[in-house]
Amino acid sequence: MKHSGLADSARPFAEYTEVRSQENRSSQISLLNGDVVSNGSGTQSGVSARVHKNGVWGFASSPEKDRAALRSCVERATANALFLASKEGRDAGLLPSRPGTGDHDLASGSPGRSKSELVEFMRDLDAHCAKSLPGLASRSLGLSRLDMEKTLATSDGADSWSLIPRTLIFVSLTLAARGEPIELYDVFGGLGSFEDVFSEPSALYGRLDLLAERLRQKARGVYAKPGTHDVILDADLAGILAHEAIGHTVEADLVLGGSVAADYLGQPVASPLISLTDFANDALGRRCPVPVWVDDEGIEARDAVIIDRGVLSSYMHNKESAAHFGAEPTGNARAYGFSDEPIIRMRNTAILPGQSSLEDMIAGVDRGYYFLRPSNGQADSTSEFMFGVTMGYEIRGGKLGPAVRDCTVSGVAFDVLKTVSAVSRDMSWTAAGMCGKKQSIPVGMGGPAIRCRMNVGGRA
Repeated sequence: MKHSGLADSARPFAEYTEVRSQENRSSQISLLNGDVVSNGSGTQSGVSARVHKNGVWGFASSPEKDRAALRSCVERATANALFLASKEGRDAGLLPSRPGTGDHDLASGSPGRSKSELVEFMRDLDAHCAKSLPGLASRSLGLSRLDMEKTLATSDGADSWSLIPRTLIFVSLTLAARGEPIELYDVFGGLGSFEDVFSEPSALYGRLDLLAERLRQKARGVYAKPGTHDVILDADLAGILAHEAIGHTVEADLVLGGSVAADYLGQPVASPLISLTDFANDALGRRCPVPVWVDDEGIEARDAVIIDRGVLSSYMHNKESAAHFGAEPTGNARAYGFSDEPIIRMRNTAILPGQSSLEDMIAGVDRGYYFLRPSNGQADSTSEFMFGVTMGYEIRGGKLGPAVRDCTVSGVAFDVLKTVSAVSRDMSWTAAGMCGKKQSIPVGMGGPAIRCRMNVGGRA
């Protein structure tokens, strides 16, 4: 429910002030080999205020949401800002302003399912997994729901409310082959309430059957050969490359902290086939997995075009970094919980689709790999990365060969992107990501398949 009177608490004050009321409602159900091992829910809610004075911020929060708690937060944040300004304040002009307004309710209008109905839904999926792949060593399934509801107002005129739900089902299957466990997972769902994302368990049977078949293939698979190879990264891997290895280097706070992207603005950093954008709420005529219309500083959110036909063209900004760089704020200031201060975060980061077909891209590789599914990984401010790969295939003579066991891919992202020789015309999104920069928060990642050269770690 929208927090009434929030705008009145932000605007009477002399200093720039932001006030936010937020409630995160979450629930999880987990099954292991058919047994329900967890079934819980929780709510985190409260209010916060942030005040800017002479280049420094004061912040305060409270788990109570009444007017007295909100007024106390504003008073404490103001006192904190004035104190810090007296000790560390610096000459600073006005912060950029582009106040966002509006209400955005993406919750389902349908009656919600009971906890027992949700458990039965998951049991049905589990039973189908057991039937599709007899002899499984283990089955692990999970349902995760998160509703993020925010009311925000600022002294420069922002006034917004949003309710953004996300529903995900995780399925992980394990076979024993040649004396070792072989695992594979998939994630279903995304933006929306359960009732809008999932209908009946049977609607997922086809994807579960595909997961089971790929696990069989992987169990019979071969090990990748280590070295530098021609590689096709499917959308999930292209998305994590865009997010982890490129996206973080162009968050303006990390640029100021020494990211390699500080030296590349306006320069070619990728093949001309590559364009990369952090989308605010809609992309290519479709709603993004994690839509943001107004960020948590009250800025009307806009797309941040990061790479335009191979050239690094901009960074992602909050108000303060935009003022520093003389740029427009992009609406990338986000906070996960009411007690978190907003920092520069990605929203929906993706490489844009190209003109090639995936079939032609595979046909153009004599010997190499087609990688589909990532696992964990890491990247740093130099854009150097290493990601795990849990599903892929050899390419031999322009055709798919046997499946590949777990391996890794690595390189320097800005160098790898310069080797891109084809980008597929198809694009897909994943909404399962949680970015862990200081505070974990939902993000969207996606893109087409890309063909490039990179290091593959396997067995000689």
